[in-house]
Amino acid sequence: MLLFMHQGFAQDFLPYVDPKIGNVGHLLQPTRPTAQLPNQVMRMHPVRADYIDDQVKSFPLLVVSHRLGEVFAVKPHTGATAPGAMTYDHDLEVTRPWVYETYLVDDEITVRYTPGEKAGIFRFTFPAGKPKHLQFSPYNSGFFEWIWLDNKSVAAVETWHDDVKVFLYGEFSTPGATGKQQISFGAGAPETIELRYAVSFVSAEQAKKNFGKEVGNGISFDALEKKGEAAWAKVINQVQVTGGTEAQRRSFYTALYRCYERMVDITEDGSYYSGYDKKVHTGARRPFYVDDWSWDTYLAHHPLRTILNPQQEEDMLQSYVNMYEQSGWMPTFPVLFGDHACMNGFHSSVTFLDAYRKGLRNFDVEKAYEGMKKNASEATMLPWRNGPKGPLDDVYLTKGFFPALPKGEKETDPMVHGFEKRQAVAVTLGGAYDDWALGQLAGELKKNSDKAAFAKRALNYKNLWQPQVKMFMPKDGQDNWIKIDPKIDGGMGGREFYDENNGYTYQWQVQHDIAGLRDLFGGAKEMEAALDQLYREGLGRSKYEFWSIFPDATGLTGQYSMGNEPSFHIPYLYNYTGSPWKTQKRIRFLLDVWFKDNIFGIPGDEDGGGMSAFVVFSSMGFYPVTPGIPEYSIGSPLFEKVSIQLAGNKQFTILAHNASVVNKYIQSAKFNGQPLLKPVFTHGQLVSGGTLELEMGPKPNKSWGAM
Repeated sequence: MLLFMHQGFAQDFLPYVDPKIGNVGHLLQPTRPTAQLPNQVMRMHPVRADYIDDQVKSFPLLVVSHRLGEVFAVKPHTGATAPGAMTYDHDLEVTRPWVYETYLVDDEITVRYTPGEKAGIFRFTFPAGKPKHLQFSPYNSGFFEWIWLDNKSVAAVETWHDDVKVFLYGEFSTPGATGKQQISFGAGAPETIELRYAVSFVSAEQAKKNFGKEVGNGISFDALEKKGEAAWAKVINQVQVTGGTEAQRRSFYTALYRCYERMVDITEDGSYYSGYDKKVHTGARRPFYVDDWSWDTYLAHHPLRTILNPQQEEDMLQSYVNMYEQSGWMPTFPVLFGDHACMNGFHSSVTFLDAYRKGLRNFDVEKAYEGMKKNASEATMLPWRNGPKGPLDDVYLTKGFFPALPKGEKETDPMVHGFEKRQAVAVTLGGAYDDWALGQLAGELKKNSDKAAFAKRALNYKNLWQPQVKMFMPKDGQDNWIKIDPKIDGGMGGREFYDENNGYTYQWQVQHDIAGLRDLFGGAKEMEAALDQLYREGLGRSKYEFWSIFPDATGLTGQYSMGNEPSFHIPYLYNYTGSPWKTQKRIRFLLDVWFKDNIFGIPGDEDGGGMSAFVVFSSMGFYPVTPGIPEYSIGSPLFEKVSIQLAGNKQFTILAHNASVVNKYIQSAKFNGQPLLKPVFTHGQLVSGGTLELEMGPKPNKSWGAM
């Protein structure tokens, strides 16, 4: 406790973090019990199917990128050969953000691991009197080299994703007998063997320097572990809560932990390898970050960081700018090897606008704008494709919508991804939001002709609104409607027209112009009725039939899919129909039903902080419905008090008097002591150190916030 008192924290909330939450996916990807320092390169979790699997296939010395692979596998064993998989005991597994431990039952080996920034230490404790072997192997095809420098030190290289070389330098705590990719220790060796190592994306020499700086300096395993615990205490305890249930605190703080998995700082002594020009850059004066999926993270993850660590967010945005300068395109899924051609949209444009309007200036905004405009004018909008535009993009640029292929017709454009298809409605709606962001930033930068041009394109979403069904529906290249069933048509994931979700989710993808969407519905009451129906509309078929087509649409409540990012803002839209009590009701229900504090506690792909940021915001009681507009929409806090420590020794506080599981409805509100009559407040009010004060009750006050 003294550690946390010295750091200025009233209470230590680290015990509430449980990396096992969500370790079994409902249908798709589970979370992983990742041991890592916040936003640092060194990540490790056991390679297994999910938590239910009682065998570990291997332990990676490095998880290179979220869900995109590992390097340098190690298997400890006592037999003549390494097993294909190692059985472990679930109840003997220790999972903390800064340490991992497991017990391998068959060989009676305890494995414990703690990370540094670009280094780590494995500790293997073998049974007395048994042989001690460590077998190493690559995860990837391509160049691999494992060189024993002597009987206790090693240098290695593994090639990740075709062309990225990961260099390693490591030392063992005691000498051993070395083989090809194995080291063995005799009966007289200590029962506990440590492997200390560091990695580099720059060079073998830099890997050895990283080693010397982090784990070659005499630091003990326990001291490195304590150092990791302190790093996590700093970020987790930045947000302090009072009240809520034990389960709510566990879910909340575990979500906050997940938000620090990425982006990761790959700078090494002022140098970094860039996958954007395939060069090593030297003399870097600020961190260079990679590993982001903006389709997932522009919604809540990046906005959360503008509150918790705006300086770090600026460094990340400058990293995006550097990537643009190095590659010629502004990235959207920037990972270590380059811009990963994934999903759709140029949503990094929204992230730049959002940061700029929240007062973040320490990045090259003019160069950022140049890259945003190039994407909007010259890049293809096709899903899972990078590079110059093609004929389908020209339809969007001339007619204001992305053309779909009529049902049953064979694809003729070779640029279209065979599995991902055109996603025409999703691309149009996402493009309108991105174009709005570009136009708005143009206005901020006094580029008035661009502002006008992109403001017009921001309204392209209206071109696919079909008033008869009150949904966004596809058109072909000749401007003809394509008749579909928006619940189920479009092939796997609805990708011919939508993306991973059906038309009921994409009915609401107009975050940048909620008033315009409301008008399309015919007014606030009509929009409210459609929102109500979203949560009540049946699947029209069995769940297994629906999920055989839409496996990403999990966490279902009617047609609403809590398990996928495009749904995050939807329950907050009641705040724009004069019925914020329904937002309060829905948010509490969704958090309670779908985000439990157990291994099934994440309703969809968590996406490295993308979904967790929604939980963090919503549990605190507010959410950024429209990144790019610096304001927050109020929901229903789980806690009686939330305090966020801000830059400049300021603090934002939410007081939710009488908040409980039952008392979820706002009766009245004040901001800084003044009556608050609408369910929104600004980013400026937050970062100034304001206080939002709510009176909570068990029944809705239907008049509060009914603007």
